[in-house]
Amino acid sequence: MHTVVVGTSGTTAEDVIAVARQGARVELSAEAVDALARARAVVDALAAKPEPVYGVSTGFGALASRHISPELRAQLQRNIVRSHAAGMGPRVEREVVRALMFLRLKTLASGHTGVRPGVAQTMADVLNAGITPVVHEYGSLGCSGDLAPLSHCALTLMGEGDAEGPDGVVRPAGELLAEAGITPVELREKEGLALLNGTDGMLGMLVMAIADLKKLYTSADITAALSLEALLGTEKVLAPELHAIRPHPGQGASAANMAAVLKDSGLTGHFQEESAPRVQDAYSVRCAPQVAGAGRDTITHAALVASRELAAAVDNPVVLPDGRVESNGNFHGAPVAYVLDFLAIVAADLGSIAERRTDRLLDKNRSHGLPPFLADDAGVDSGLMIAQYTQAALVSEMKRLAVPASADSIPSSAMQEDHVSMGWSAARKLRTSVDNLTRIVAIELYAATRAIELRHGLTPAPASRAAIAAARAAGVQGPGPDRFLAPDLAAADAFIRSGALLEAVEPVTGPLA
Repeated sequence: MHTVVVGTSGTTAEDVIAVARQGARVELSAEAVDALARARAVVDALAAKPEPVYGVSTGFGALASRHISPELRAQLQRNIVRSHAAGMGPRVEREVVRALMFLRLKTLASGHTGVRPGVAQTMADVLNAGITPVVHEYGSLGCSGDLAPLSHCALTLMGEGDAEGPDGVVRPAGELLAEAGITPVELREKEGLALLNGTDGMLGMLVMAIADLKKLYTSADITAALSLEALLGTEKVLAPELHAIRPHPGQGASAANMAAVLKDSGLTGHFQEESAPRVQDAYSVRCAPQVAGAGRDTITHAALVASRELAAAVDNPVVLPDGRVESNGNFHGAPVAYVLDFLAIVAADLGSIAERRTDRLLDKNRSHGLPPFLADDAGVDSGLMIAQYTQAALVSEMKRLAVPASADSIPSSAMQEDHVSMGWSAARKLRTSVDNLTRIVAIELYAATRAIELRHGLTPAPASRAAIAAARAAGVQGPGPDRFLAPDLAAADAFIRSGALLEAVEPVTGPLA
């Protein structure tokens, strides 16, 4: 099994996904263990002094003015975990919790948090044992970081609360730790606080959304090309010289993808052969590279922000290289929250333009010769009429989800934490948006492939034929009388979600961007 080694200088998106989704093992580097020990020595020295130090010998948040005596400090750290593990609502997905824990471990390993090496090792052991704390949907304001979600994870390290075992069954965390041979952590000064104070949940969801959206945008370029082909559109608008004079990288990449799919098509360029010749295609077809390309460039920006956050040590207070322990505001989730919201906006717009192309394929007045709703016997058959309704409902929800969470702030902790990022909420709604966009692209694929097969006597591009053949082999059925449509749409969704569309097309086109 692949092993991810956690050092002092952060981690990569690839490592996050390996741990979260593929169950990769986690190890602490010798360098990280040394850094942890050095930082812990600083905290121990400060704990022995009479002067109060935030998080070491004081309360937290609005209660930071109280000096905590040595005999109460272990209780203080336990209490912050127990009291902050206050989430409610449905359970968060396993991959999100694993990403959350791994990214918190990344910050612990930086040597800036002051926890003992054994605490970090216990977190690695829990990940490697396949134990997943029960984390709930609601409880994070994104400042100071993802407090409630991280608290539920810290509770598991203490052997308290509930967790999911490697068999998928939720049981008391203490039982799962015992079966895995893991000794629960007894927290000391600063350690409870260090386990809670980070942007790890929203960052983990950002990393996974970026990975999913990169693949999805390429799939959407393919389905846009299939729709252009099915509508007998022109590929001339994809010429590289047109996109060179408006040099947005994403736009050029999307246009190149579409052109590669449409190479040697016998369906494009029929404008003058109809009774009502067109001068231009509709915007949803002609401007597909511009819309998808702008989304691609937004993903690139989000990936840059994620890479910076992956290299960061997010905690408060932090142990600096010169031995100082300083309070700070690096736990604020604004940088991550903004790009999560940006991605929800561009995903909604990509879904919107894909739905417009689907609607055009189904409208006999705008489809240039296709049967109404791509039905076998229109009137007797409804064809894909309600598939487009489903697509429209998904788009409508995505537009609502595109309303920024990060524009909101609800003060907390008796006005000590008087401006928060709402980044966790931005991440949660983005996950729904990515799921919905996948379904929208799947419906466009379903409609476009059927429409192409209804263009009798015209030969689609080789890449299009490969896409259609692979879809049919995967259970995405072609034209015919009305049938129970939900299983077909589910098959199309699985086909897109698995990456099978890319696997079918790229052997013909070469690698797509």
